Amino acid sequence: MSAAADLAAAWTDRFGDDVTTEETAGGLSVGVPADRWVEALTFARDDLACGFFDWLTGVDELGEGFAVVVHAYSLERRHHLLVRTRVPRDAPSLPTATGVYRGAAWHERETAEMFGIVFEGHPNLVPLLLPDGFEGHPLRKDFVLAARVAKPWPGAKEPGESGHGAPSRRRVRPPGVPDEGPWAEVAERRRAAGRPPRERGPDA
Repeated sequence: MSAAADLAAAWTDRFGDDVTTEETAGGLSVGVPADRWVEALTFARDDLACGFFDWLTGVDELGEGFAVVVHAYSLERRHHLLVRTRVPRDAPSLPTATGVYRGAAWHERETAEMFGIVFEGHPNLVPLLLPDGFEGHPLRKDFVLAARVAKPWPGAKEPGESGHGAPSRRRVRPPGVPDEGPWAEVAERRRAAGRPPRERGPDA
């Protein structure tokens, strides 16, 4: 038997018909009911030597609710394990895994924010990534991102601008109009009269 088959047999012996198993590349995927979630994770850690917690996340499965998935790994036996469960969409709630894997605390906070899943018993289930006042859960498939309203940029648009007035840099004059000196006024009058400014010779 393969290592994945041995793992599947261990799960079936422990949980019977409450568990589903599927071989994956490099390991085993296990489905358990939500009311046996913490028991399943404890079994994975203590009996199957999966003491390395990698990540926890959620998956929006629309009408079927939300899946919560944990990836753990056995450093001693070198096998991967995915443990998953499902919670209903109308009241997504699951016992926290922090009593089994301390590293799950951060991941549960993120999953709660992104999917709206409540992890009962979490020591500090407060917002983690989204700004204050953000409404909704952006990784839900029914989440609608409100169109952003274009607003004027409040600060300076370019170096040298204050953001409240005209740029401080010098305005560029038309070709042939000197920036300063006695010819500037003459050239400006000719330009205003619709006549091109005279070209200055090399000795001017």
